[in-house]
Amino acid sequence: MKKFCLTASLALLLFLLSACVSIPEGVKPIDDFQLERYLGKWYEIARLDHSFERGLEQVTATYSLNPDGSVRVLNRGFNTTKQQWQEAEGRAQFVDSPQVGRLKVSFFGPFYGGYNIVELDAHYQYALIVGNDRSYLWILARTPRLDSTTQQGLIQRAQALGFATDQLILVKQP
Repeated sequence: MKKFCLTASLALLLFLLSACVSIPEGVKPIDDFQLERYLGKWYEIARLDHSFERGLEQVTATYSLNPDGSVRVLNRGFNTTKQQWQEAEGRAQFVDSPQVGRLKVSFFGPFYGGYNIVELDAHYQYALIVGNDRSYLWILARTPRLDSTTQQGLIQRAQALGFATDQLILVKQP
């Protein structure tokens, strides 16, 4: 009985951990992804609210390669309440093939969240990222601002995918 409980507990844990790197139903990550073109600094243009970025402005994400082939993720933002910069460093790995824009990201040990690139322009200048469910959404760009036509197009795409775009936070950038 103890062996069954341990096996069942491990199976449940694995299921819960894998559920965190899922992708919302009806959403597909991009194909033909090229990591080397994606690396570098991105500015957060808009996001859905969540506790780990609440109150942050001037948010950026910088991606670089780790020696083991995983991706170093450095998120940085200015906390308006504390009047100081905050940083969080994590690592990302591909869930499937490196040619598919579907990664899992961890900032807290063995716990991963989904990082699914569902829209990326041909020149790697802007991206639409979603998490493991419809409560996580980011619009990123290589510049602190996007032209309004592009930004509206990404918001409309997110809305068509079932995201609550009326709740988007437009991030203040310098």
